[in-house]
Amino acid sequence: MTNPGSRQPAASAADALPPPEPIPAVPAQPVEPQSPAEPQSAAEPQPRSAGPQSPADGSGPAAEAGAERAERAEPAAQSARGTVPPGESTAPAAALTRGRRAGLLLTLILGGLTALPPLSIDMYLPALPEVSGALHVPAASAQLTLTACLIGLAVGQLVAGPMSDRFGRRRPLLIGMTGYVLAGVACALAPTAATLTGFRLVQGLTGAAGVVIARAVVRDMYDGLAMARFFSTLMLISGVAPILAPVLGGQVLRFTDWRGVFVILSAIGLLLVLVVLRKLPETLPAAQRHKGGLGEALRSMRGLLADRVFTGYLLTAGLAFAALFSYVSASPFVMQEIYGASPQTFSLLFMINSIGIVAFGQLNGKVLVGRVPLDRVLAFGLCMVGAATVALLVMTTGVFGKVGLAPLATGLCVLMSGMGLIMPNANSQALMRTPHAAGSASALLGTSQFLVGAVASPLVGVAGEHTAVPMALVQFSAVLLAALAFVGLCRPWRARD
Repeated sequence: MTNPGSRQPAASAADALPPPEPIPAVPAQPVEPQSPAEPQSAAEPQPRSAGPQSPADGSGPAAEAGAERAERAEPAAQSARGTVPPGESTAPAAALTRGRRAGLLLTLILGGLTALPPLSIDMYLPALPEVSGALHVPAASAQLTLTACLIGLAVGQLVAGPMSDRFGRRRPLLIGMTGYVLAGVACALAPTAATLTGFRLVQGLTGAAGVVIARAVVRDMYDGLAMARFFSTLMLISGVAPILAPVLGGQVLRFTDWRGVFVILSAIGLLLVLVVLRKLPETLPAAQRHKGGLGEALRSMRGLLADRVFTGYLLTAGLAFAALFSYVSASPFVMQEIYGASPQTFSLLFMINSIGIVAFGQLNGKVLVGRVPLDRVLAFGLCMVGAATVALLVMTTGVFGKVGLAPLATGLCVLMSGMGLIMPNANSQALMRTPHAAGSASALLGTSQFLVGAVASPLVGVAGEHTAVPMALVQFSAVLLAALAFVGLCRPWRARD
C-alpha cells in the first residue's frame, strides 16, 4: 500500500487518514501511539525502530523485549559515542582495538621487509674501508661487494614477484628470507673478497623477496587512495632505515669488526622470518593465483609492459629513484671531500634529508591523499625535484660563482623531500593498473628502480672525486626523463580505462 504523505510531516500524514482504518506500520515514519485495546498495531514497528517503543501504558511482552534489546545495544552505542563508563568493556570496542593492533602489526612487518634493502646497503657502508684493509684489496674491489648486492636486489625481484603470484605470498617470502639469513652468515665467514662478493650477490637475490612481496601484499589488501596512504606509511619506516643504518653500523664496528655487521643483518632477517611465520596471513587466495610456469610469468610481464600507462609510472618511479641513488652514492665525497664537511656534519645533513623524505611522505598520506588527485601531487613532486636539480646544476657549475655547503645542502634537502611525493604515488598508480598480477608488477617496479640506480651510481664519479657536476647532471637528466615519461606515457589529463 503506497503512502501518499511520505514526503510531508508525520503528524499531517496521520491526520489525513480516515479514522476507521488502522495506521499502517511504515518504518520510515513515527507512528501515533495507540490505545491498549490495539497492542498489535503498536508492537509491529518495534523490531525496526532505533529505540524502544511500547504501548501507552509501557507494559506487555513487546515493551519488555524492546527494553531488553535497548539494554543490550546501549553499550555498543556508548562505545561508538565514546561514552563508555569507566571500568566497563564492550565487545565492539575490543574488536576495534584488536583490529587496530593487527593493522599496526601488519604495518611493522611490511615496513621491516621494505626496510631490508636500505639496511643491507647503508649499514654496510661504514665498514667498507675496513673490508678493504682486512681482505687486502683496493677500494674498488670492496665497493664491488656493494654493487653485487644491488644487482641481486634488482634481479631477485624478477624471480620472487612472479613466484608469489603462482604460489601465494607466504611461501616464497619465507624461502627468500631464510636464504637471506643463511647468506648473511656466509658473508660473515667469507675468507676472500671474491667469496664475499658472491655471497653478497646471493644476499641481494634472496632479500629481494621481502621488498617485492611486501608491495604485492599491499596491493592484495588495499586499493585506490587507501593504497597510496599505506605506501606513505611504509615510507615512514623505510625512510627511517637509511637514517639509522649507518649509525647502527658504526656502533657495531665499535665492538666488533666488519663481520659483525653481517651477523646483525642475519639476526634482523631471522626475526622477520619468525614474525612472518607467526603473524602474516596469506593474502592471495588460491583461486586468484596464476597456474603457469616461467612462460606464464614472462607473458604476464610482457602484458604489463605493453600497458602504456603502467610503463609510464614505472619509468617515472625508476628515473626518480636514479636521482635519489645518485645522491646516496655521491654525497659522501661531494660534501666531505669537495665542500669540507666533517663526518659528523655529513651524518647530520644525511639525517635531515632522510627526515625530509619521511615528512613529505607523511604529508602525502595524511593530508593530500583523498583531497588532491594523486597525479597532481605526483606532478608537483616532479616540479619540486626538478627545480632542486636545476639549482644544484647551477651551483656546482659555478655559473654565479662558488657557493658554500649550506646552499648545496638546501638544494639536496629539497630534492630528497620531493621524493616523498613522487615514490608512493607513482608506485600506487602503477599497481592500481594491475590487480591481476600484483607480484609481477611489483617485481618490475622494484627491478627497474634498482637497475637504474645501479647504472646511475658509477656515473656520478666519472669526473673524479673533486667535482660535483656529474652528480648534479645525472640528477637533472634523470628527473627530466622522469617528467617526460609521466607526461608522454601517463597523460594524466586524459580519462583512463
